[in-house]
Amino acid sequence: MKPLDFCASPRPACRLLAIACAAAAAIAVAGCAGTKDQYAASVDAQQRMAAEAAADTRAGANVDTQATYLKLVEQMQKEDLWFASLAHIDALEQRWGVSPESTRTRAEALRQTGQAAPAEATYKRLLGTPFASAGYRGLGLLAGARGNYAEAVQLLAQAQRRTPTDALLLSDLGYAYLRAGQAEEARLPLMQALQLRPDSAQALANLALYLEVTNQRDQAAALMDANRMPQPTREAVREAAMQMRASGGLPAPSAGAAPEARGEAVVVPLALKPSRWAGAGGVRTASQTNPSASAPEAPLYLNSTARGTP
Repeated sequence: MKPLDFCASPRPACRLLAIACAAAAAIAVAGCAGTKDQYAASVDAQQRMAAEAAADTRAGANVDTQATYLKLVEQMQKEDLWFASLAHIDALEQRWGVSPESTRTRAEALRQTGQAAPAEATYKRLLGTPFASAGYRGLGLLAGARGNYAEAVQLLAQAQRRTPTDALLLSDLGYAYLRAGQAEEARLPLMQALQLRPDSAQALANLALYLEVTNQRDQAAALMDANRMPQPTREAVREAAMQMRASGGLPAPSAGAAPEARGEAVVVPLALKPSRWAGAGGVRTASQTNPSASAPEAPLYLNSTARGTP
C-alpha cells in the first residue's frame, strides 16, 4: 500500500493546505530575522556599555595613586585650568593628605588665580622642603607683581642658586634686575636663559629688552629680525625699555627726545605677571619660537611661564 499523499490530489483542500504551510513558513522566517536583528542590536549596546565601563575603569585607575593624580593636576595647569586644578588638589589632599608636591601645585594655582595672600603663605611652606626653589621663585614673582623689584631680585636669586639651570627662572631673574635698575647684573642670567632655552619666546624678548635698555639698539633689532619677532612684540619691548629708562635710573636713549618731550605717554610699568593665565593677555607658552611675522600675537608680558624646574 502506498503512503497517503494529501497533496497529490488537485482538490482545493490540498491547495489550501499548501498555501497555509507556505505562509506559516514565511512568518517563521520573518520572525527569526526580526529576532536576529534585535539580538544583534542588543549585543552592540552591551558592547558599547562594556567599552564605556572599561574606559571609566581606566580613568579611575589613572588617579588611583597620589603620583598619577598629581600628574593629572599638573596637566590641567599646563592647559590653564587653574581654578579646576584647585578643586582637584582639594580632592587629592583629602584622599592622600598634604605633601610638598601638592603644596607646590596649590601655590601656583593660587597665584595664577589672583589670590596673592594665600599664595604667599603657601609658597612659604615650601621653603623647608625639596621644593624650596619653587617657593622662593613664587615669592619673587609675587614681590615683582607688587612692584618691589629689589625684593624680587633677592628671592629669585635664592631660587636660582638652588636650580641654576632653570632657563625660565633665569629669565625672570634677569627681568627683575632690569626693573630694579640693575641692567649690568641682568646680562648674565638673560644670556644664560636664551642659550639654555633658545626656543623660549620669553627669554628672547627679555634679552631684546636688555639690549634696548642698554642702548644697544642695532643688536636688539638684529636679534628680533633673526627670530622674526612680530611687530606687536617689538613695540612692547621698546615701550618697556622707554618706561624703564624714564623711571628706573637706567641709561637715557642715545638719540631722540624723551617720550614726555614728544608728547607720548609713558607705558604703565610691566609687572612679573603670570603669562600663562588666560585673562592676562600674555604669551601662552614658552615654545612660541620664531613665530611668523604675519601671525597675530597678543601684547607681551615680559616674564616667564609659571613652570620651570622645581
